[in-house]
Amino acid sequence: MLRNPTSAGRRPQPHPHPTSPPLTTTAAGAAAQHHRPPAYVTPELPPASHHHHRPKPRPFALRSAAQAMTPLTRRRLLTTLLCLCALAAPARSQNASATPAPASVEGFNCSANGTYPCQAYALYRAGFAGVPLDLAAEGDLFGVSRFMLAHANNLSTSAAPAAGQPLLVPLQCGCPSGSPNAYAPTQYQISSGDTFWIVSVTKLQNLTQYQAVERVNPTVVPTKLEVGDMVTFPIFCQCPTAAQNATALVTYVMQQGDTYASIAAAFAVDAQSLVSLNGPERGTQLFSEILVPLRRKVPQWLPPIVTRNDVSATPPSPPPTATPGPSDVADNRDGVVTGLAVGLGVVGGLWLLQLLLLGCLWRRLKSNGRRGDAVASGDGGRSGKSASGSGGVGGERFLVSDISEWLDKYRVFKVEELQRGTDGFDDAHLIQGSVYKANIGGEVFAVKKMKWDACEELKILQKVNHSNLVKLEGFCINTATGDCFLVYEYVENGSLDLCLLDRARARRLDWRTRLHIALDLAHGLQYIHEHTWPRVVHKDVKSSNVLLDARMRAKIANFGLAKTGHNAVTTHIVGTQGYIAPEYLVDGLVTTKMDVFAYGVVLLELVSGREAAGDGGGGDLLLADAEEKVFRGREDRLEARAAAWMDPVLADQNCPPGSVATVMGVARACLQRDPAKRPSMVDVAYTLSRADEYFADYSGESVSVDGSGEIAAR
Repeated sequence: MLRNPTSAGRRPQPHPHPTSPPLTTTAAGAAAQHHRPPAYVTPELPPASHHHHRPKPRPFALRSAAQAMTPLTRRRLLTTLLCLCALAAPARSQNASATPAPASVEGFNCSANGTYPCQAYALYRAGFAGVPLDLAAEGDLFGVSRFMLAHANNLSTSAAPAAGQPLLVPLQCGCPSGSPNAYAPTQYQISSGDTFWIVSVTKLQNLTQYQAVERVNPTVVPTKLEVGDMVTFPIFCQCPTAAQNATALVTYVMQQGDTYASIAAAFAVDAQSLVSLNGPERGTQLFSEILVPLRRKVPQWLPPIVTRNDVSATPPSPPPTATPGPSDVADNRDGVVTGLAVGLGVVGGLWLLQLLLLGCLWRRLKSNGRRGDAVASGDGGRSGKSASGSGGVGGERFLVSDISEWLDKYRVFKVEELQRGTDGFDDAHLIQGSVYKANIGGEVFAVKKMKWDACEELKILQKVNHSNLVKLEGFCINTATGDCFLVYEYVENGSLDLCLLDRARARRLDWRTRLHIALDLAHGLQYIHEHTWPRVVHKDVKSSNVLLDARMRAKIANFGLAKTGHNAVTTHIVGTQGYIAPEYLVDGLVTTKMDVFAYGVVLLELVSGREAAGDGGGGDLLLADAEEKVFRGREDRLEARAAAWMDPVLADQNCPPGSVATVMGVARACLQRDPAKRPSMVDVAYTLSRADEYFADYSGESVSVDGSGEIAAR
């Protein structure tokens, strides 16, 4: 029997104090030591019921303190110590014969014979650390939709999990460039009191560790987390090899009382396969991550679900602690069969009802295409198929099978809502290009009107979730005209290019603001290059696709040309003059390094305040001008050349020369003609964060720094 993180009938145990030594040296104690928080974790921890760790009380060795205690305090202390000893005893007896090996803090290695990326799973228990008992809330924690989570566990999308119910969370496991470890990235927004360690062991239930979080977020300072920051948490995973005979591997965290034998029985695999995958030591380590081969879609031990609309339904009772007698077993077997039959009947009825509703919807769309019903889209759909509307204009249509799994991920908008919100798409609401400002129900959105099937763009947008990417709120399809409308969050200050070219608005962009914009853009590109699988290449990085919010922080927009994968070749060259990488223009090579090249051009725009290509049609004039006036010459004169070349609006401001020179050095590295010599966005973000540090001690005078801005390519 697999146990919940907090066993039934027992008070949840508090976390160890960050600085307390262990009371015992059992295997469980060793495991707790392995999960000890880093030095920067503050002692103020969340409520004890949200944690899974065994307490490690302080030793009471100070005689003066003992003498100062009242008799009542001594009695309470003695009772507490006896309880702690009683709790520690089972772990000691169970694990005394085992010699635990230290668990990895970096995750599982990328298997040499595995194929990456791949489908993987993590076992997550519902109802802990304040996460609501709702498939949507639990899916949001891992960046998956309600439909995906329900499908992976053979549940209805209207079901609510019971407290402590184990769920298989589907993951996209990958091996990022330069990392020896495999993981599935999930984006988490920092809340008050969060640290890397607290989030890892509470909300993510030890499916990752804080050391790995630090490694994949090299530009984030763990001691300076701010509420609202988006941090990548790597969920440990691995892709199976052919020899392992598994459809996927499940990341499972060892709980109190777990053994390889009990886990193997639950997953219907042999215990020896767990030993082969993880080694014998990990099976004795509390809270260590192990891999379990999955050979069926849903493990047989998943308990019944609670239907959200059935008020009479109650969560399943906790498992019995005593071994039942023969008569009890027979009665229980009858009850299980009856319960299983009822459960299957309910689930089957819900699925049948859902299929009937979808069938009716599809027939209605076919017969009444002129009504322009709105459909929301999201995760994993295939390209829609073209069909002609009856008596109307031919348009791109989504099949119901394409959109059924997306309906819960995005908001559904109707054509009539968008028409009212934009006054019939009046030019007064036009922001830029085909993007309109819409006021719908008191909320402001940006609506992008498209004349083609947006399924490919949606397939990319549903994968990404980052504070430096414009958020997709929903979409709508007008089946009568074939129009598709993508509805985004409204970003208040518009595009970067308009801010730079408007002299009045450009004065708001002081040097530090421009540097933060460059960092925001670098973080957004780093995310789609390094933390999505398959990788995403934006292909259209330019200042008009960088939007600024109310705080003048940058967000990347317009994924209309984006492609997944790496090192692809195309004969259809599209892009904007002045930003196109040479290898893409000549050979059609699509890699992340083409985004790096375009990013270098945006850096030149931020420094100079000028367009990438002038109205005269002279091509990449800005790059050519920078090469002639800034990049050529002695390195020790780079600061002076950069200061003379930068935006005149910045001339009246105190700009640290070292900071400007560093940015120009990064731009030069990004604009190398050979893509192999360009840096990754990880390196770019790190170097620019150093440029921001020049403000700390800058007083307005010339500073003595290395202005070369050298940055290594990888």
